[in-house]
Amino acid sequence: MTTTIESEISFTLENGKELALMIAPGVFSPTQTTRLLIQAVQKVISTHMSLLDLGCGTGVVGLALHLQSLVKSPIYASDLSSAAVHCSRENFSVYQCSADVREGSLFEPWLGKKFDVIVDDISGIAQDIAVISPWFNGIPCETGSDGTALVINVLRQASTYLNDGGRLFFPVISLSNVSLILKEAEKNFDKIEMVARQEWPMPVELKEHMPLLKKLESEGHIKLKEQFGMVLCYTEIYCATHS
Repeated sequence: MTTTIESEISFTLENGKELALMIAPGVFSPTQTTRLLIQAVQKVISTHMSLLDLGCGTGVVGLALHLQSLVKSPIYASDLSSAAVHCSRENFSVYQCSADVREGSLFEPWLGKKFDVIVDDISGIAQDIAVISPWFNGIPCETGSDGTALVINVLRQASTYLNDGGRLFFPVISLSNVSLILKEAEKNFDKIEMVARQEWPMPVELKEHMPLLKKLESEGHIKLKEQFGMVLCYTEIYCATHS
């Protein structure tokens, strides 16, 4: 089935290079979490490694790291969305980046494969928040009431798909049960290190739903911080490894 590409977006790398990315309905646009993930991998990785971009969307994570000569060819990437797979293939092709892009849930497309680096950019905020957020725009989000369902599945399975000494990079967002995610990470990996962190103001679209957010906070599903009249959220990027 052919996906119609409806628009083009821009994404600027740290070195100032601007990427023109094809995007279609049902495909996530890169967010600040995406940018923070790229920065975190750049900070840790210094040699060519095989990469799996899990939840690839437009393919921007793999593409950005490829253009900075940090990963081996081909780039491996997958997404549950057929539209995302199509867009990623188009974007890798435009920038002459060899890529193996597959459609499927989490690690299903990669049975028997192992990688040096896995970057997880799969949804990780509470499901009720995703519905009202400016990021999803009707894209399905089955993360559970505390936003942990997909991240925890990745953490439990990732070791099977990592080479010896391999690394998993994953984001933790305060609009989810941060403590539960980190406890699960510690169960499944020998070493968990935070490599990037950023606070950001809550979008106006969410502030209009403060009663819901306060309820989720009281139930322990999310964390909120109020300071100087603003409601702040945060994103942290972790690197998980085995000894």
